[in-house]
Amino acid sequence: MEKPIRILHVLQRMEAGGTQALLMNLYRNIDRNKVQFDFLVEYPNKQFYDDEILAMGGRIYYTNIRNDKNLLKFKHKLKEIICDNHYKIIHVHTYSIGYFVLKCAQKYGIPVRIAHSHSNCMTHDYKMFLKLVLKKLYPVYATNYMACSKEAGEFLFYGKKYMILNNSIDAKKFIFSEKIRENVRKKLNLDDKFVVGHVGRFRPEKNHLFLLDIFYEIKKKKSNAQLLLIGNEDSNKEIRNKISQLNLSNNLIILNNRTDINELYQAMDVFIFPSLYEGLGIAAIEAQASGIPCVCADTLPEESNISRLFMCLSLNEKPSVWAEKAIEHSKSNMKFRNMYNDVCNNNYDILKNAKVIEKYYCDLYENEVINEKSIG
Repeated sequence: MEKPIRILHVLQRMEAGGTQALLMNLYRNIDRNKVQFDFLVEYPNKQFYDDEILAMGGRIYYTNIRNDKNLLKFKHKLKEIICDNHYKIIHVHTYSIGYFVLKCAQKYGIPVRIAHSHSNCMTHDYKMFLKLVLKKLYPVYATNYMACSKEAGEFLFYGKKYMILNNSIDAKKFIFSEKIRENVRKKLNLDDKFVVGHVGRFRPEKNHLFLLDIFYEIKKKKSNAQLLLIGNEDSNKEIRNKISQLNLSNNLIILNNRTDINELYQAMDVFIFPSLYEGLGIAAIEAQASGIPCVCADTLPEESNISRLFMCLSLNEKPSVWAEKAIEHSKSNMKFRNMYNDVCNNNYDILKNAKVIEKYYCDLYENEVINEKSIG
């Protein structure tokens, strides 16, 4: 049997984030006799998905470029990885050093260089100018372009032809179950609570401070309200201070990233997602797939709306308005239904998309092999 095609994915790290979840969902469902995933990451530390990657036959190449900022050292490492493994396809998911990686990949002979857009905005901080420059440079040395939504594609690849690959999920895992809901709520002592949920890393773009203001308003209206936050907290002092300021410590559960996230959604009565920006907002897809009413910011791309469980609000609205709408929407007659068909009809089930990306890689690889033979 021929060896599988090895794809080198480049990103910050294999933590429990949206991009990483997409890659792992694809990796679990592709035919790994045909296609294998390897990962080049920007940090030296072991991460959430590393053990699973190794168990499935993938390789992880750790670097320290994020900490030591040594581009020359990183370039040597990149050259060694590329030349020793004879990769034909590199798939880059990071904007910050994406331009540099793609440029080196071209120099070291990788014929297929994919730039992937996972966001519709850059962070608004003092590094904005540099990030805008990197945004412009990122696609320059790519041969192919991919995005998680139309907005994300237009943001980075305006004027170029790009492929949209939906951030797909294993839809069957998220089908609502009353038994699972009861079990999870019992384990978390939420039996008699009105549970407001959120899933996302504790990053500025996820807008946790505004979320806390919304929950504070919900608590005024529903004394049994409980806020369930799922994601790596990283001891965020600003968020902790806000929790203390609003006196919400006794009404809050924070869980780090877990493998049973599909079950945790089902403990919720309403899901609130007030992100400043999102390439897609995979958590909103997962929440809808779980049968949970969702109140989301209008910053999410329209592709995030896959059912009548989705409600869109402006971030300019007051927290009290969000609270009122969240309570009202929690009574939706669509809640706790089997949403499998909605997920599949909107092309977010992983089984179909895994076959799409598998064929995509195989076709690109075959074309390059044919081109090499014709040149030779």
